[in-house]
Amino acid sequence: MTFWQLVLHLFNFALPALAMALFMPWAGRWVIGPGRASLRRRMGVQALCGLAVLVGGLLLHGQDGKMSTYIALVLVAATAEWLMQRGWAAK
Repeated sequence: MTFWQLVLHLFNFALPALAMALFMPWAGRWVIGPGRASLRRRMGVQALCGLAVLVGGLLLHGQDGKMSTYIALVLVAATAEWLMQRGWAAK
């Protein structure tokens, strides 16, 4: 495996978490409203949570790309956004 193939593999591994990190703060803002945390901070937290889920799924299953890992990614992203938006106190 060349260096560029390794970079592409790592990028494709992280891409679902990065895409969720990009879109979830905007979706949370649309559904719940503007939160107290900045958009950039929420994107960073989403990216870290998403990458942790993907690495955990890789370690648990022994391979990446399992649907259960992606389901966990969506659930963790939605829960993290709800917590950052203080969804329990929403109008």
